[in-house]
Amino acid sequence: MYSADINKIIPFSSVDGPGNRTAIFLQGCNFNCKYCHNPETRNHCINCMDCVAPCPSAALKNENGKVVFYPEKCIGCDTCINICKHGATPRIVRLTSEQTFEKICENVPFIRGITFSGGECMLYPDFMREVFMLCKEKNLGTLIDSNGSVDFENHINLLEYTDGVMLDIKAYDRQEHINVTDVKNDIVLKNALFLASVGKLFEVRTVIVPELFDFRKTVFDTSAALAPFLVKSNIRYKLISYRENGVRKEYRNYRMPTEKEMNEAKEIAQKNGFRDIVLI
Repeated sequence: MYSADINKIIPFSSVDGPGNRTAIFLQGCNFNCKYCHNPETRNHCINCMDCVAPCPSAALKNENGKVVFYPEKCIGCDTCINICKHGATPRIVRLTSEQTFEKICENVPFIRGITFSGGECMLYPDFMREVFMLCKEKNLGTLIDSNGSVDFENHINLLEYTDGVMLDIKAYDRQEHINVTDVKNDIVLKNALFLASVGKLFEVRTVIVPELFDFRKTVFDTSAALAPFLVKSNIRYKLISYRENGVRKEYRNYRMPTEKEMNEAKEIAQKNGFRDIVLI
C-alpha cells in the first residue's frame, strides 16, 4: 500500500473539475512558477523550527528534531506558512491510500468525484492509482490536475482508472516556459498530444500573465496543436487571469490582463476550433 504527503483536502470544491468534488492537494512540486498561488506546496519541511514557537495554538511541536503537526489544534491562521522561507509548510499529513479513501467516503453522498492536485500530484502515481481504484468501486469520477512534467505514457495503469486530466500549459515556447517555471516543457507538450490522442485530456489551462510571456502565441500554438483532436472529443480550454493572491512577494509586480486581452485569448482559441472555453 502506498502513502503520500497530503497538503490539504477540500471536502467540497466546485472549481477543481465538473460538479461538486473532493479535491486532494499533494505536497511537492518540480516546477518553480513565478506566479504560483500555492507556493507553500512546492517543497518539504526541512525542520528548521522557525515556525514552532510562533504558532498561536501550539499545533506544532519540536519532537526529536522534527516538526510534528497536530491538526486538531490548528486554527488555520497560516502563521507557519507566512514565516517559512523554504516554500514549504509543516501542516502535512502522511496518509495511506486507504486512509485517504476513508476521508473521501465522508463526503460520498454529496460529491460527484475527486480531483488530485498539488503541488504536482503526478509525483505520487502509484498512490493515486490505489485511491482511484477504490473510488471506482463507489462510482466516483476521477480527475488529475497536473503541470504535465511526468510522462503519462509511462503510467498507463494509472490512466485506466482516470477519467481525465486537467493539464497546465504554462507557456508553449520552450524558453518562455523556462522563464516561467525554471523547467523545459518537452514532456508537457508530449503529454498534451498523448492524452488528447487517448481521449484523456479533459482540459488544458493557461494562466494569462501579459508581462511574463507571449500569451497570444501560447494560446495559438496550444489550440492549433490540439485542434485535430477536437473532432473526436471535447477538450476544454480554461484561460485564467493572473491574480496576485497567494503569490510570493517578489513576484507580485505583474499586472492582471485586461478584459480585452482575455477576450483576445478566447478568440484565438475559437479560431483554432475550440468551442468549450472558460475565462476566469
